[in-house]
Formats: sequence, C-alpha cells, structure tokens
Amino acid sequence: MEKSKTNIISWQAARKGRKPFSAWLGQLRWSRLGALLGGAAVLVFFVYPILKLILLSFQGEHGWTLAHYGEMLQQERFWTTIRNTFYIVAGSTLFALVLGIALAWIVAYTDIRNKSALHMGIMLCFILPSYVLTLSWSSFTGSQGWLAGLLQWIHPDLAPWSMYSLGGIIFVMGIHHFPLVYMFTLDVLRKIPRDLEWAARAGGASRLEVFRKITLPLALPGLTAGGLLVFLASLDNFGIPAFLGTPVNISVLSTLIYEEIIGFGPSAFARGASLSVLLGTVAVVGSLLQWILLRKSHASDTMQPDLTPRYALGRMRKPLTWVIWTGLLLITVVPLSSMISMSLKRAYGLGLTRANMTLDNYRYILFENERVWQSIQNSLVLSLVTMLVCLVIGSGFAYVRVRKPNSFNKMAELATAVPYTLPGIVFALSIILVWMEPIPGWNPGIYGSMSILFIAYICRFLILQIRSSVTSFMQLDSSMEEAARISGAGFWRKWSAVLLPLLLPSMLTGGMLVFLTALTELTVSALLYSSGSQTIGVTIFSFEQAGDTLYSTALSSLIVALMAVGGILLLLVQRWASRKGVKKS
Repeated sequence: MEKSKTNIISWQAARKGRKPFSAWLGQLRWSRLGALLGGAAVLVFFVYPILKLILLSFQGEHGWTLAHYGEMLQQERFWTTIRNTFYIVAGSTLFALVLGIALAWIVAYTDIRNKSALHMGIMLCFILPSYVLTLSWSSFTGSQGWLAGLLQWIHPDLAPWSMYSLGGIIFVMGIHHFPLVYMFTLDVLRKIPRDLEWAARAGGASRLEVFRKITLPLALPGLTAGGLLVFLASLDNFGIPAFLGTPVNISVLSTLIYEEIIGFGPSAFARGASLSVLLGTVAVVGSLLQWILLRKSHASDTMQPDLTPRYALGRMRKPLTWVIWTGLLLITVVPLSSMISMSLKRAYGLGLTRANMTLDNYRYILFENERVWQSIQNSLVLSLVTMLVCLVIGSGFAYVRVRKPNSFNKMAELATAVPYTLPGIVFALSIILVWMEPIPGWNPGIYGSMSILFIAYICRFLILQIRSSVTSFMQLDSSMEEAARISGAGFWRKWSAVLLPLLLPSMLTGGMLVFLTALTELTVSALLYSSGSQTIGVTIFSFEQAGDTLYSTALSSLIVALMAVGGILLLLVQRWASRKGVKKS
C-alpha cells in the first residue's frame, strides 16, 4: 500500500515536471558524497605530495630554516650544474625551434610530396623513448659504430664527434624534441589567412618580407608556446643527460637530484627537495607562460586549417623531398639500425661480419636473465593496470567535467595536471616523501614495493586520459543523453547503449597513449624502483651503467619492436574510431 502511494506521488510529481523530494535527497547525498571523496583523493594523491616536498626543503633539525638553500648556493657543483642545465636546455630548444619551424613551413605552405608519410617520419623522433634514441646515437657514433667505420675508411685519422659531451646531449635532445615545435607551428601556419599574404605580395613585398612582416608576427604566440614546451621537456628530461652526461661528469638538475637521493646522505632528501623546489618552480613558471601564450593563439581556433599549398616548389620539389627524407632517415632509421647491428655482435669490439653475428644477447635477456624477464612483466603489468584505472577514473571525471562544469571541477583538473607538469624526478621525490611515512610513525610498506609505482604512474598519466576523454565528450551532444533518459534508460543503460558505443574508440585511443607512455617510462621509475620492481627503462639504464652495451642495445631493440606493435594497434583503434564517426582527439 505504502509503495503504491509512493508511486502515485512520484507519478504526479513527474507529470508536473518535478522530482519527488526523496529522489532529490538521494541525488543530493550521492553527489555530495562523490564530491567529498573526489576532493579528498585529489588532496591526498595530487596536492599533499607537492606540499610535503616544499615543506621538507625548509625543515631542519631545529625547525624552519633556509640552511639547505644556503648550503646549495655555496656549492661549486651546484653552479656548474646550473650552467650545464642552461646550456643544454637553451641549446636544444634553439636547435629544435630552427628544425621544427623549417619543416612545419615546408609541410604547411609548399606542395612537397607525401605529406602524410613525412608527418609520420618527423613524429618518429619524438615517439621513440629518449633513452632508446640516445643509445642508437651513441652506438652509431661510438668507436665501434657505423660512422666511425666510414670515417676510418675515408681516412685513418678521422673520428666521429663524441656524443658524451655537452654538444652531443644538445644534439640528441634537439632531434628528440623538434617534433613538438613542428606540431605547434604546423597548426598555427595553416590557420594564417592567405588573403593577408596575397595582399602583401600584391603590394610589392617579397616572400621574405611577407614571412617577416605577416607570417611570423601572426604565428609568434604559437611558436613561442612550442618553444616553451620544448624548454620544459628538455628541463624534465632525465634519460639523455643520464646516459650521455653521467659517464663524463656532466650533471643537469634532474640528474643531480637523482644522485643526491641515491647517495642516501644524512640530509639527502632535504637537499633533493631544495633542488626539486628550484626545478619545479622553473617548470611551473614556464607552464604558466605557455598557457598564457596558448590562450592568445587560441583566438584562431575557430578558423579551419588551410591544407592547400601556397607555394609551388617547381623544379626544387623532387630534390627537396629527397633531402628531407634523407635527413630523417639519417637521424632515426640509420642510428636505430646501427644499434640493432650492435646488439647482434658476439662481443663488443668485434667487427660486424657474418661469423661475429649471433642472437645470444637476445637469448640471454629473454630466457637466461630472470631480472630482465621480470622487468618486462613489471612494465607490462604496470602499463596495463595504469591504462585501465586511468580509463575508468579519467573518463568518469571527464564526463562530470564536461556535463557539470564548475569551479570545483576546474580546480580538480588543474590539480591532476600537476604531476605531469612537474619534472618526473621532482614528482617521484614527492611521492617518496608521502608514502614512506604518510602519517608520522606509520609506515604502510608502500615505499619499496610495486604499489608505489602503481600510485606514481596513475597520478602522473591520469591527465592524458582526462584530456582525451574531455575532447570525446565535448563532441557528443547532450541531447542524445536526454533522449535516452526520456525513453526510460537508467544510468547503466545510458552508458552501455548510448555513450560507450559512440565514445569507446576515442577513449581507447587515450588509453593506448597512456599504455605506451607508461611502458617506456624511466624518470619516475629510476627513483622509485626497488629489488623485484625494476621496469624495462630501469633495466636498460642499469645495463648501460654496468657497461653491458650489447644487452642494453638488445633490450632497446625489443622495445622498438614492442612499440611498433603498439603503434599498429593504435592505428587500428583510430581506424575503428573513424568508422564509428568519432573525430580524432
């Protein structure tokens, strides 16, 4: 009887377009509970680690102090590291800007052949993990590499330029990051109205004057944002200076923090925290500048990109195409091939002849060294779990962020972006400080286990899934959900019958990006791993530090093969998404 009365009241309220009070009360409680839990999770996992890192840098034995900063500023090693960091970051950024802008202008403005394939070839430098690109270049230019053999064939006294130097680090970092400038610049150039350039040409301006007075000023906000992104990526990079700089005592801020922490001195964490605050401050200021510049360049977001070539290359079309493809092959495929050939040698120092070629190095790392096999399993499990957790939590948060935009959701999104914005070595140290002893006197046993890697990976890469899913939900009109609700579909029915079939392909694209990024991660893992929780990147780093170049190149070659398989899967997912009518995010 009571149930019938409730149904009648609900039906009468529904006819009047109002929900019953009990329904509103239930919805209010669930929404508040969800907001409270979400807010608490953001504070614990994203805000608290950063606050603890900052506070530790000001803590001494007798209270608050600036002694750690004073001690740091008095060390000659610190100033040498600052100078190295400045030279490497500034040099690689300038190199990446020149290369990225030139290629973007050619692809955007000219009728050069095979632009889609050229685009993929340019992006390959950035898709490869930095430590794999570094190993390939150190193999190519090393005393046993192909370049050394070619130069000695030309003249016995000729020798290649050593990658283990400031110039070598700048060069490898520049070719790894120039695709970032290329991507930003290509989009900006294609949105510059060609009418303005035609008007300038009609007024008598030369092509150089058109570029200097029309194209460059309009593209400047996007170019500067791309340059700042390269600056931040170079500042964050740990793999390239660790592989090429550490053997010759060239330190940058990220490697100095790593050396301080693994030194385990009496105030190692405090000194590491002081350096991290310095590095993190530069990264945050750079990110804010980039955000401001991107807001300016977004003024042209409503314009459709102009894909039609603006200049005909004429007789230069074929030679220029050959020059660019030759250059791309020289900076990617040739060094990678040299690295693979190195992994096939019986011993380091032998020539690459048929008698000296073997698969023993691959057999050792795959079947005889349990540590390597365990690292592959660890990386695959970490990547898969991180992808699944980010897929569920990130997509759920993205749905709320798009459908119910408010200040709380914006602040939560900003907080989740902090771990990815900060340099990886800084974020890893903050995670150690929190989970080594979350509450004074209580050690839950997370630090020193795989659990801390799961927490770090999910916190760092969650924003990638959120941004991808936000783009997907913004493409879906909310009227489709309204139609499902009016037709009687509940929460689960709406997701299973309407949202997931339409959005799953694009959400999986974001998930695959999280998977591939986590699979090749090195910076965070290098500081957080322990015995039994090594990852692939850490194992390659350990092989290289121990001088086992044949094993490190063999494992790196396997990584390239795994990434090729992942890339094919990603392309298949994107094709599936396009068939479902989902636009690329």
